[in-house]
Amino acid sequence: MSRQNVRVTTTTPRPLRFGIRRDLTRPTGTEHSDRVTYVELFFDLIFVFALTQLSAHLYENQTLVGAIESAMLVLALWWAWSYTSWVTNLLDPARLPVRGIVIVLALFGLVMSTSIFESFGDRGIVFAIAYVLLQVVRTLFMLSATARHDRQMFRDFVRVFVWISASGVFWIVGALVPIELRLGFWLVALGIEYLSAAVGFRVPGLDVTRVSEWELSGAHIAERSALFVIIALGESFIVTGFAFVAQESSVLGVLGVLLAFIAAVTMWWLYFDHGERAGARAVENIEKPGPIVRLVYTYIHAIIVAGIVLVSVADKEVLGEPEADVTLAVAIIIAGGPGLYLIGLCLFRWVVARELLLSHVVAVGMLTVVAVAAPLFTVITMFALTTGILVITAVWETTLRVRAGGDDAEAG
Repeated sequence: MSRQNVRVTTTTPRPLRFGIRRDLTRPTGTEHSDRVTYVELFFDLIFVFALTQLSAHLYENQTLVGAIESAMLVLALWWAWSYTSWVTNLLDPARLPVRGIVIVLALFGLVMSTSIFESFGDRGIVFAIAYVLLQVVRTLFMLSATARHDRQMFRDFVRVFVWISASGVFWIVGALVPIELRLGFWLVALGIEYLSAAVGFRVPGLDVTRVSEWELSGAHIAERSALFVIIALGESFIVTGFAFVAQESSVLGVLGVLLAFIAAVTMWWLYFDHGERAGARAVENIEKPGPIVRLVYTYIHAIIVAGIVLVSVADKEVLGEPEADVTLAVAIIIAGGPGLYLIGLCLFRWVVARELLLSHVVAVGMLTVVAVAAPLFTVITMFALTTGILVITAVWETTLRVRAGGDDAEAG
């Protein structure tokens, strides 16, 4: 189904004299309206490397502070990617200026990615500058692209710019203060950004940003998010592969790779067998998809991606020390990854289809029991148990779908 044109047409003041003369908005009512373009996929490639660096950071910093730092970095990366996907949803990436800005943003993303591992060390300022530039330049481009063609959206992005600028101050200052204070400043910066969208980018003295009236393609954002899930799962294969080739071959090493593969396949199955289509249908059939798109594909998908990142860290842990006793940090990683992923999927399906997935709820309970009993297991034993729980969940849900008459042709 092609997206609906939901832009409110009103009598507007005379167009502004600055900005790009060419209308860069996505076409509506054509076969290309919802298409994900190659330049968007090119931009996404940057995040494969970014996710590997995130996994490395958490693996090397298995403390409470390290976990908070890694969670903050995951959310920052996701926000940068998600915000860009909204911009390429509103604008047409086939246009040369839009392609050009996406490539520039990819460069900022690459610099940011190379700095993640040492972001709480010597490269904090590099990470902060790259991140802020990515956010600010993208917003300034939106202002230039909409100034002459959509005064309401131009005003909306003026408010977005105010919020982005406020958070940017905390990102830069946080990189300049002593390292022990950096996390606090950056958490405030990230909080400002996530709060901004939640409150509609409200700015005192200015109108409320009406996200619900933006001309969005729900199908495009659903596909973009699904592709990012694929990228995140692909990153887990990269982490597993490098960890495996870095050690001598052994039975436990082969078993660890096999379990990691099964876990990744099962997570793919749980998302794409039915959930992805349920989400796509929901946003395609809503006249004004803005609010649900923001909730599902901006906030809830952050939980799903965080779960995948944790599982990739667990993969590396299993291949590194398969016979070691399970510490508290390792238990949280091994059980928390699948747990976060299933919680994200539960919320996803509830919002888009009002389906309460009993299989997922039971699985989260089982994972909690395994985490509590973690001192009884070795690392590889616990990983085998959590992987088995994922498999049981996938079989349970697929069996229910098939019995309900689900069509395999519609599955991913």
